[in-house]
Amino acid sequence: MASHFYGMFRQDDPAPAPAWWFQSLAFLGAAYVAGVTLRLLAYVAICLGGPKDLRRYGAWAVITGPTSGIGCAMALELARRGLNLVLVGRDPARLREISGTIRSRHGRVQTKAVVFDLSLASTPDGDQPLRRLREAVAGLDVGVVVNNAGEGRPGAVYLHEADVEAGVRMARVNVSAVTEVTAAVLPGMVERGRGGAVVNLGSAASEAIPSFPLYTMYASTKR
Repeated sequence: MASHFYGMFRQDDPAPAPAWWFQSLAFLGAAYVAGVTLRLLAYVAICLGGPKDLRRYGAWAVITGPTSGIGCAMALELARRGLNLVLVGRDPARLREISGTIRSRHGRVQTKAVVFDLSLASTPDGDQPLRRLREAVAGLDVGVVVNNAGEGRPGAVYLHEADVEAGVRMARVNVSAVTEVTAAVLPGMVERGRGGAVVNLGSAASEAIPSFPLYTMYASTKR
């Protein structure tokens, strides 16, 4: 009896082949890990590459929402790097304030302010401020566009309880305005043929969290 069982469990017997579905899942998992790894390596390479001289694209940068938070920090950093700035925002007083701050810290940097409530993008009321933006950048050597302005209201709320118009304004700021501002500046960049940088700020709400309950519109418009 002992020898019989030994024959059934010999170590040199071939192992059963894994099921096809297991092989498929293993392949998909390996492909996903490889993709994430390559993205991480590309990010690390950019970080280790050191700062680039953005003035090679042009002497001017356009930035939306420069009066507070991330936008203010980015405007000051661009000015520190010697770029003149077209500042686009809805509050004239705050635009004057950030312009004064930039001039006081970086005396050689020029600024232009364009009053534009980006929640009016893609509406008849937004036509005039969009024309002002086109006029402001006409003839300028713009090489960088930073679409920083964003709208997060309404916040955590069920869609059927949300203010619909507030949701529409969010979509205009986070999507329509990004398109219109870029389209207003891009033709001049293409005509000069020196390359350029267009930076659109998204949100971790659309990347790090697969599903963001109660913030569906914000996450999708910042994607």
